[in-house]
Amino acid sequence: MSDTTTADITALIQEKFPQATARASLDHPALDVPAGDLLAVLKTLRDAHGYDMLVDVTAIDWAEGANPRFTAVYHLYSTTGHHYVRVATACTGDDSAPVAPSVTGLWPAADWHERETYDMFGIRFEGHPDLRRILMWEGYPYHPLRKEFPLAGIETELPDPEVAAETKAKVKAAPMMGGPFVASSGEMNLTEAEPRAKDESWNESSEKPGA
Repeated sequence: MSDTTTADITALIQEKFPQATARASLDHPALDVPAGDLLAVLKTLRDAHGYDMLVDVTAIDWAEGANPRFTAVYHLYSTTGHHYVRVATACTGDDSAPVAPSVTGLWPAADWHERETYDMFGIRFEGHPDLRRILMWEGYPYHPLRKEFPLAGIETELPDPEVAAETKAKVKAAPMMGGPFVASSGEMNLTEAEPRAKDESWNESSEKPGA
């Protein structure tokens, strides 16, 4: 195994996998690869070029009408060379059931990463040993990081009546209306520069004394 410099890695992968293409990136070397080559490319990066650590698995929803709509994204890190590479692959299937290969056979730690991506985007990872939701409950009808999911969420009945009753009594509406969220400009104490919504009318009553 060798630890390849970031300047070389894109060309080396393209030499072995001609269908791989360089992906626009402002930070790390990045590649787009066909889904059919994904596992072989990732294995080559791990075994031949020192990218031994899978940092995360995530996805991009390009919005309805895009073709392909969903892209699965994998970030690898070399623990010896101390640099990253990003690999992306277009999901197959349709908008309602996008599909990508599971990389759990290469990195067992991908298990939870892929479950979260499935939960949030609805991407099914073929070959995953136990693909089920990890944040939302089984039977939840939405995927919250899809473009069509509203910022304020969708009111949904909780599966446990006792939990639902307690939650309804204690939790107010999600403070999400009025985005996008912005931070103040100019000199500031960055520890106090938490972004705020442009429209905070939802919060007016709660900020009054005694509210």
